[in-house]
Amino acid sequence: MLDYETLLAAEDPDEFDYDALNLRENMAAATCYTSGTTGKPKGVLYSHRSMVLHSLAAALPDVLEIRESDCVLPVVPMFHANSWGIPYAAALIGPKLVFPGPFLDPASLLEDFEQEGVTLTAGVPTIWQGLLQMLDANPKKYDLSKLRNLIVGGSAVPISMLQNMEEKHGLHITQAWGMTETSPLGSISNLNSEIRTRSSEEQYKYRSMQGMPVPFVEIRARGDEGLVPWDGEAMGELEVRGPWVASAYYNRPDSSVRFTDDGWFKTGDIVTIDEVGYIKIQDRSKDLVKSGGEWISSVDLENTIMGHPAVAEAAVIAIPHPRWDERPLAAVVLKEGQSATEDEIKQYLVDKVAKWWIPDAIEFIDEVPKTSVGKFKKTELREMFKGYKFAK
Repeated sequence: MLDYETLLAAEDPDEFDYDALNLRENMAAATCYTSGTTGKPKGVLYSHRSMVLHSLAAALPDVLEIRESDCVLPVVPMFHANSWGIPYAAALIGPKLVFPGPFLDPASLLEDFEQEGVTLTAGVPTIWQGLLQMLDANPKKYDLSKLRNLIVGGSAVPISMLQNMEEKHGLHITQAWGMTETSPLGSISNLNSEIRTRSSEEQYKYRSMQGMPVPFVEIRARGDEGLVPWDGEAMGELEVRGPWVASAYYNRPDSSVRFTDDGWFKTGDIVTIDEVGYIKIQDRSKDLVKSGGEWISSVDLENTIMGHPAVAEAAVIAIPHPRWDERPLAAVVLKEGQSATEDEIKQYLVDKVAKWWIPDAIEFIDEVPKTSVGKFKKTELREMFKGYKFAK
């Protein structure tokens, strides 16, 4: 390994000629690739201008609220949309910036948080799920009193995780949404003043959503009949545009179908948008379960199952059905030392989801396959259960 401070000390700043670089704001600054959950990864080129604007927005008080007095530790890696742009926003504002290195297990992260006095961190739900289990097992072992915000993105966070982190351990999780194509910040679920007047239950519901678009990002959702109303019920594919939203993929003209003629990016996320402007992702278009002509949100179903006290992870996929077209199958990972039966989990769901949402089968597995950035890899899960037949 090379020591950063040693490298800096070995250079002469007088020999650096900034003007000779002839940098322009629209020149390429970085490239990241999509995780490739549905095909070959696609490259997204970020300009200096887009990264600066993204950093300015990310640091705002009602976005990530990065302060000069902070200690920022992004768990999300640099290859995942530039660590969600957090290192650049931190460099802009000037807080202490810590990278966790190769050890991302819960114990190592908790030690980092305590020793470095971390105030702001960010990662995918699977990271915080592991952290929560460690804290539940060792509730008073770590001093995390300085840690004011855990940013979560990559996939939807279960309400049960929000509640357990907050009420058991005093840790606040903020849900954000974005993609490689959006640099990645697109929306964040900080509660506005109107939502803060509502009940605790209602606030948790809003905090589990993907939130409102950040400044300069525009949103709309398109259904089969055109743009859908903002009523919290009509579903459509989320489309976004903004100064740091991609307008094309690098050297991939075959992917132009993802971009509209009037400059919007088609995200592939099926959402509702309510009258306040909060986005709620119902599912990825490819992951919805179509049962008897009605849609079942695998995201909502997974998060509800993960509210069961014995469940660590749950992933739902569609299985072909001769009568209903498709029916949900839930692949469940139990917490270490915990037990639950298929019937117990189904019974747990009875008063929490519509009866026809309850999976036809629960299969217990050791681990849900994941991508390099910690998302559930449902392509692998579908292959694992290829040809699956529900018991009659």
